[in-house]
Order: sequence, then C-alpha cells, then structure tokens
Amino acid sequence: MSKAPSKDLLKFMKPFSEHEKELALWLRKFVWDLYPSANELIYDNYNALAFGWSLSDKLGDTFCSIAIYGKEYVHFGFYRGADIPDYDKILEGKGSQYRYLKVANKKDFLADKIEKLLKYAYANAVVRMKGKKQTIKGEIITKSISPKKRRPK
Repeated sequence: MSKAPSKDLLKFMKPFSEHEKELALWLRKFVWDLYPSANELIYDNYNALAFGWSLSDKLGDTFCSIAIYGKEYVHFGFYRGADIPDYDKILEGKGSQYRYLKVANKKDFLADKIEKLLKYAYANAVVRMKGKKQTIKGEIITKSISPKKRRPK
C-alpha cells in the first residue's frame, strides 16, 4: 500500500511543473505498492529532487529512485542498474552503476517490464547487504537538503 508523501517531499516539489509532480507521485505510488517494507530516502539536491527506495537508511542500499530535474519528464532509475539484466534494452546510461529511463507520460511507462527490473534490482540490493538484516521498514527519511538550488522558478 502506498504512503502519503511527506510534508518535506511536497515542499521540495513546489518549484516543479504540475506535470512533473503528477508523474513523480504516480511513479512513487507504483514503487510503494510493490515494496511497502522498503524505506524512502529523500534528497533535495542543488540540481534535482531525488527520492529512492532502500533496504536501510543508507544510499548504498537503494534499489530504485525517481529524480525530477525540471525538464517535463522524470527519471526512473536503478542505483545498481548496470548489475541487473535489461533484456528489453529499455534503460539508458553508460556509467559504471546507474541506469534509468525517462518517463514523460503514464501511457508510455512499461509497468510490466519495469516491475521485472525492480525484482532484479531488489534482489541485488538484498545480496549487497551482505547478510545484514533490514531493521528499518516502511519509513520516509529526508536525508539531504541543499541550501542553493538550480531549479525552475
């Protein structure tokens, strides 16, 4: 079951367009419905608002994220996306870890394919925890608030 957005998240979303906010909250609900025991970590950074789901309160245990940059689409990404099989070749990015897709509208979101990628990403995050147990479950945690921002006005 999805959780209501925190006051922090709603405040951090204010500078973005209604379209971006709607997309981001819709994607957020998608992840919460699938992974209600994960923790949402919120980062209000200088160039983007990002929130991701983690097995702990640590960024390194994150398996997926949403980022809003003020570009009329939203990134739906995988922190260790380079480590998961992308059989349909839908993910972008060539870095050593992060892979993502740009979501510009709901109708083009490939939910069934993303759900499969999420399963791989979640399993990878569990393995990477190296035997540690998930002690924090279902929490929303604001991790970072940057004082200066380059955002849409």
